[in-house]
Amino acid sequence: MARFSTDASDSELIRSLRAGHQEALTVLYDRYGGLVYTVALRFLKQPAEAEDLTQEIFFNFWKQDKYDPNRSVLSTYLSLVTRSRALDRIAKRSTQKRSLQQLKSLPDRTITPLENATLSEQQETLRQALSQLKDQQRQVLEMNFYQGISHADIARQLNMPLGTVKTRARQGLIELRKRLGDVVE
Repeated sequence: MARFSTDASDSELIRSLRAGHQEALTVLYDRYGGLVYTVALRFLKQPAEAEDLTQEIFFNFWKQDKYDPNRSVLSTYLSLVTRSRALDRIAKRSTQKRSLQQLKSLPDRTITPLENATLSEQQETLRQALSQLKDQQRQVLEMNFYQGISHADIARQLNMPLGTVKTRARQGLIELRKRLGDVVE
């Protein structure tokens, strides 16, 4: 395991990270995590969501090789990416809020017995498909969708990295789509 000095340059750390030395990410996170969090918080106004976005920014920075040191310094790049992702989340929130308002404005209607039976059948099919997932995937999906817990909170509760939680959720959803096939469409 390589040790990285906190006074190593950004370019040295990025080269090490690209060479597979994950420890370099820790130094970069220590160096720029506060900046990313501050930018995220300025836009999102919610500490938990800013923490979640900070983790996402560094996870994506680690997994994706999109940074070009010839175009900007790392602090500028991280600030711009954080700003962009924060604005995406704000837009998504306002879209969800509009959708919810539209749903609330729809007239109440009673579910027919046939619709109720179809819904019950679909719920049972979903329960069966969920039961066939790996325990780790099922746990994350149930916490997220049934209990409404965010990925960041799931990571804290299960004491695991946020990236692991997101990966398990994504893999679980992919597997559910395969298992449900025609029911979803």
